[in-house]
Formats: sequence, structure tokens, C-alpha cells
Amino acid sequence: MSMNKPMPAYTEISRPFWSALKEGKIVIPHCTACGHWIFYPRRHCNRCFSHAVEWREVSGAGQVYSYTIARIPTLPDFADEMPQKLAVVELDEGVRINTTLVGLAEDEIRVGMRVKPVFDTVRKDGTTLLRFTAADKDMATRIDSSPEAAVAASEACTTLARPRRQVRFDDEAAMKALVSDEYSEWSSQVLVDQALIDEFVKLSGDDYWIHTDPDRAAKQSPFGGTIAHGALVQILQSRLRMPLGFEVVGFNNMVNYGSDRLRFPAPVPAGSRIHARARVKAVERLAKGMQLTLEVTTHVVGNERPSVINELVILYM
Repeated sequence: MSMNKPMPAYTEISRPFWSALKEGKIVIPHCTACGHWIFYPRRHCNRCFSHAVEWREVSGAGQVYSYTIARIPTLPDFADEMPQKLAVVELDEGVRINTTLVGLAEDEIRVGMRVKPVFDTVRKDGTTLLRFTAADKDMATRIDSSPEAAVAASEACTTLARPRRQVRFDDEAAMKALVSDEYSEWSSQVLVDQALIDEFVKLSGDDYWIHTDPDRAAKQSPFGGTIAHGALVQILQSRLRMPLGFEVVGFNNMVNYGSDRLRFPAPVPAGSRIHARARVKAVERLAKGMQLTLEVTTHVVGNERPSVINELVILYM
């Protein structure tokens, strides 16, 4: 999840609604003069125009009024959520809320189906969005889809990866048998947030505003916010746990010989999660040892286009 996604902008009028979501509650303005429920939040009743309005908690029970399946992200930052199940839910109090359905297959959704609320924490600071799922669905009331939680989940899955096959570096036939057009499964994930980018700036000295100034980047950058340095994303490949399925053994020294090809086809917005996959592109016996070329492609989670393509050359001796 990218930090460049639009997030709720709290105002004096709407703050009670967003604050309640953090606590796992739904509160909606109610007119004490005529009994009308009001949404979106306003200072006055949109039926009788009275200012006798107070916030009241509701259960969140309701039904799907309308829905659609979005398969193309409205912004690149939503690529990790595709396809989105966007809906208008009508609460039992009569108000309608734009939302996203979760925990449902596309063929399970229908107009008129009963739904219940799901409180989704999307930021480390507790920012919570209101989602809905089927009323009869066995799903937690509170979920955490923040970038930090997603990274932790990917780490846990990678830790449980199957054992790797051992291949001796001097077994030329076995090493060449690793060459493939097929990429590995996805690696673990790393969160590339602004704090990490700022640390890289201190190390590299590359303080160009498109990396360091979120306010200016939001106004002037074609990417809608700050982005990570390509070199930073390349370096982060070392932190990714790659499920290659094999392990080269038997060598005395392993030398990173550089890259045959290094490209940065797509940006990594601040707050994005990245992961990678790889394939053995070539193996060659040299006088000094066995040389392996590993093509690693690093992507923002959800993006088909890679952010970094690195043909890493490794010499086993």
C-alpha cells in the first residue's frame, strides 16, 4: 500500500466519524428535531435544516445498494488492491455510504445482500477505513491492511518456505540445469517509506526534492508524491528473501561481479511495498570458477511493470 493513496482529511465536521472508526465504532449525525439520520456529516439536518444534530452510534448493519468491480486502478497506488469491489451500502438507518467490500468472491456479491462492518486499519497511526462484508461471513470485525502488517505477513510466509535443493558450484551440468525462462515465486516484502528514503539521502547525499520534499512532490511531481531512489531499491534486493528453490554450495568464495544490465523502468512511491522474483539467466565456467547470472526483477506490490531489472553476476570459486 502506497502512502500516496488519498486518505481521509479530517475536518471539524467529520472528525467524530473518523475518530470513532479507530475505536471500532460507527457514529452518524442524527437530527433530534425530526429524527432524520444524516450522511455525509453536516452541521445541519438536510431534511428540516435544524441545527439540533448529535452524533449517535449505529451497528453498521445494512445491505448492498449498488456495486461494481474495478479492474483498472484509478491511481497507480491502488494497484495492490485490484480488483476492487466498490459498493454503496445502505445502512438500516437509511443513509448510504461509499465503501469497499472485503472477504468476498465476485460471484458472492449481489444487490440487496445483508452486510456488516469491517474496520480496516490502513496506517500505522491508526487511520481506519470502513469496509463491509456479508452478514453471514465468518470474518474478523477488525483487520489490519497497513503496509507494516502486510510486510510482516509476507515475512512469515517466506519463513515457512519449502527447503531448498543444494547444487555444487563445480557441477557444471547441474548448475546449467538451473537456467530457466521461468521466474521464482515472489519474495518477502520490504516497506519503502519516507523514513527509509531519508536515511538513504543521508548516506548518498542525493537530496533532490522529488525524494525528500513530500509537500512539493505532491504539487509538482508527476507521481503525486515522493519516490525512492532507484539505487536504494536496487540495494534493498539484499533484504528480500528470495524463494529460489536451490542453494549453491561447495565454494570457498562468492564474489558479486556487478551487473550485466541494470534498469529502473518504474518509480517506487514513498510508502510502497516492494517484492521481487528471479531466474537464472546464464551459467558459464570460467578459469576462476563458475559464473552465474541471476536476473532479479523488483516490483511495487500489485504492479506488473518492474521498478528495477538487475542482471546480477555472481562468481563462485
